[in-house]
Amino acid sequence: MSKQRERPPVPERLPVDVVDAHTHLDACGAETAADVAAIVDRAVAAGVTRVVTVSDDLAAARWAAEAATWDDRVFAAVAIHPTRTSDFGTEVRAEVERLAAQPRVVAVGETGLDYYWDYAPPEAQQAAFRWHIDLAKRLGKPLMIHDRDAHEDVLRILDEEGAPETVIFHCFSGDAGVARRCVDAGYVLSFAGPVTFRNARALREAARLVPGDQLLVETDAPFLTPHPFRGRPNEPYCVAYTVRDLADLRQEGVPELAAAVRDTAERVFSLPSVILGSTHCNKQ
Repeated sequence: MSKQRERPPVPERLPVDVVDAHTHLDACGAETAADVAAIVDRAVAAGVTRVVTVSDDLAAARWAAEAATWDDRVFAAVAIHPTRTSDFGTEVRAEVERLAAQPRVVAVGETGLDYYWDYAPPEAQQAAFRWHIDLAKRLGKPLMIHDRDAHEDVLRILDEEGAPETVIFHCFSGDAGVARRCVDAGYVLSFAGPVTFRNARALREAARLVPGDQLLVETDAPFLTPHPFRGRPNEPYCVAYTVRDLADLRQEGVPELAAAVRDTAERVFSLPSVILGSTHCNKQ
């Protein structure tokens, strides 16, 4: 197997346990409860003791909601990804709402706007985004946003609709100016592997100014593997690489930053306490 197809090594365990605020366990290859437990076990070895697995279509939403019942360390977020919103009818909405109301589904997401790809017209994306905003408010759950090349429209629609109490910008991709606007609005910014890329100067500048109580870390695995393993398969344990890089970037101690992002995750997702290493693998 070539290096580019190998997972990075599991790093030394963080001094303070953290949460991977956004991953896709199904896209990482998980199908069964045993698969999920194996991935999360590797994460725990690096100090990443809880994960939020996120859907992009209806099948993934059903799987994520079920997978979150298999293991105490796993939670879910469900929505229809903006690139999948060309067909977003009544039946799809009803099923997303049913899944989003489940107790181990801790956020409505990922929803938002994606103007990089042309899989769904902007009008369909915006209509779906507005519906998901309303759903998050009705359920009292955080809204997890996908924003690619659409900063102005995302912020405008949040203003027009009235943002939910908690808004999370997953894999934040804006510059310092956008970050300041989000921070001022009270939004939470989640940083993935790209913040560790040495050529991502604008993003790294943005990450320096986010207060710890509005900061999350994530993998978006299996995508966006952090430096120095860019291009290789990603998994939740790789959050540990991002935490250490962010601490250096922000000139903070690793324990202090890890504690801050853990506390933010516990607050925004209303996470219960967990016994490290415990699993409930009820289904195969």
